[in-house]
Amino acid sequence: MPRQDFSDSFESFESFESSEAKYDFNWAVRDDSSGNDFGHQESRDGDSTKGSYYVQLPDGRLQKVSYFVEGDSGYVAQVSYEGEARYPDSFESFESFESREAPRRYSPPRPVYG
Repeated sequence: MPRQDFSDSFESFESFESSEAKYDFNWAVRDDSSGNDFGHQESRDGDSTKGSYYVQLPDGRLQKVSYFVEGDSGYVAQVSYEGEARYPDSFESFESFESREAPRRYSPPRPVYG
């Protein structure tokens, strides 16, 4: 069987130009009816990345995280909180719940022929 020569049938992509990463973005969500309030912003230029994000916690505080990455430094974050945590004075009790035993009988469905 003759051998096929594919040397001229493909294009080499070994040399391509790469450029440094560069971007900037931000987004936020605020829904007063549910209390959701959170967001994120980040920018990058080459090996330098920095950004922050925040979230309104259920206890009323705002948690903020600022971070950066410089080359191979890894993720370095600073976490802070604004406001004071608030908790309800009391919780509704469910001690009055009356338990009962579940029924123990089972009847398999009867076949229906049509």
